[in-house]
This record gives sequence, C-alpha cells and structure tokens, in this order.
Amino acid sequence: MVSLQRPGEPLFERAYGLADRRWGIPNTPDTIFAAASGAKTFTALLVMSLVLDGALALDTTARSLLGADLPEVADDVTVEHLLAHRSGIGDYFDEEELENTEFMMPLPPRSYVNASDYLTTIDGFPTVFPAGERFAYNNGGYVLLAILIERAAGASYHDLMQDRVIGPAGLVDTTFQRADEPLPRTATGYLEAEGLRNNALHMPLRGVGDGGLFTTTADVRTFWSALLAGRILPTETVAEMTRAHSDVPEENARYGLGFWLHPSADPIRMIGSDAGISFYSVWRPGTEEILTVISNWTDGGWTIVRHLGGWDQQTG
Repeated sequence: MVSLQRPGEPLFERAYGLADRRWGIPNTPDTIFAAASGAKTFTALLVMSLVLDGALALDTTARSLLGADLPEVADDVTVEHLLAHRSGIGDYFDEEELENTEFMMPLPPRSYVNASDYLTTIDGFPTVFPAGERFAYNNGGYVLLAILIERAAGASYHDLMQDRVIGPAGLVDTTFQRADEPLPRTATGYLEAEGLRNNALHMPLRGVGDGGLFTTTADVRTFWSALLAGRILPTETVAEMTRAHSDVPEENARYGLGFWLHPSADPIRMIGSDAGISFYSVWRPGTEEILTVISNWTDGGWTIVRHLGGWDQQTG
C-alpha cells in the first residue's frame, strides 16, 4: 500500500497484493495493516501525555515504579533514557542478531495480552552500557515503558492509549487489536513474497509498548495532521519529541523521543519491521507532504521505500 499526499495536489494512493492469500482477497485503500514498531511513537506520545499530567516525569526512574521487579534494570535508568533508546538495558529482541522471520516469543502467543504479561519475557537481560552513554535501539525498553505507564496511571496501557492518543487524534481504524479477534478489513501478515505461511506464531496475542499497532493509510495521514496541529499533545511538547536527542549514523538518521529524524533536515519518520510487517511513514513539515508505505509481508515495503529514498532526502 502506497500513499502520497501533497497539499493542493491530488492524493496518490494505490493498493497492491492480497490481504488474504487463501481466499484471494485484495488489499484496498481501507485495508487495516499492522505497523510493528510504529507503535513506539504512540507509546512515546502516551508517556508524554502522562508527563504533562504529572503522573510521570522524564527523570522518573524505572526502579521507582518497578520495586523488586526486573532487577537487571539499573537504578538510574529514567523514562527519558527509555524513550530515547539510551537506557543501556539488555533487550529481549536484539535486532542486530536476530532475523525478524526467525524470532519467536519465548512463551506461547496467548500468554501476552497486558503489559504485566511481558515481565517474565524482558527479565534477566544484563545491562549493556551505562544509562545515557549512547543510542542503542531497544524493543524491551518500550515494553518497559508500557509497564511503567500502567503502574503510574493505575489503568491499562490499551485503555489509556485509546483515551489519550488514538481518540484525540481522531483515528477511526487504529487499534491494538487481538490476534484472535481481527477486525474486518485486517490484512494477514505473511513471511514470504509468496505462499501461505503467516506470522501468527511470531506475534503476541496483543502487542504492547513496542509493537501491536494496526492502522490504515487514511488514519496515518490523520495522525500526522493531528500531531502537528497540537490535537494530541501541545505543539511545544511535540517539538521536544521531534528534536534530535541522538545521532544514529549507522542508520543515516537521528532520533528524538519516539521519532526517527532525517540526519540533517526536517522530515520526521515512523518505521516498523517485523515478521509479516513492513511500515514506513514520513512527514516533511516544511512542505506538509506525507508518504506512507505499508505491507503485509516482511520485506514488502522496503523495495518501494528504497526506490523513493530520495523523496525524504529532499531531492525529489
């Protein structure tokens, strides 16, 4: 699925491939796709919402809410460290060592529904480097943020997400849906370009923190507009989240708080990749252009993203 919006120009939107290969059901502009780590942006927005309300602070330590849980997490790791991928904690899913299509959750998928269900899975990973020392992309850090969110607010991550981010943004098809209760129009995620092997055994029953978001290209466009207009969080908070907190030269990028940033210019990105999922969306504030590429197989979106790579490098 490819969607390009330019103000004052017709919207280009085209769907390719099949949402369900068994029955030959095609993808359409209103197909609901999984967005993998696109969920991290939503988690970061939820955290900052609680920061504004005083339930959390950027310098709140994880330990102050964890108590005796997750003893490997260093006592000085803060909410800001986790948001910026600078916590140094060990990660349950090391993307440098594991191929997405090979990784499976250590417990059966049905074991994962709420944030607290992930405690065992992210436990036992030693600290890799001191908090704040450097950037290292960390999936477990965003699962930990979901746990901290629930403990600070006294409510479920998914309910808070609906009330504080998805609802205010005006998103109508965006959810953290359960794998055993797929909504109508939801695409099945496939592991290969052809064949029927899907990602059912690779995904938790319900994602939390670092993944599990489902959305449409229309909702992604609405999301960017709502974000920049201050309908989710105040614009000054969004500016802080989209300010570079780390240079990430190995990815030709910078990173803010929940957002990937262009290495030298203004585009802001959400990126997600997992078994049966590829998701990329970029907003160029200067021109208000939005490009979204989303696919229901593991590598489905990346050829198009590479082909359009000059677009968010401000060369086309």
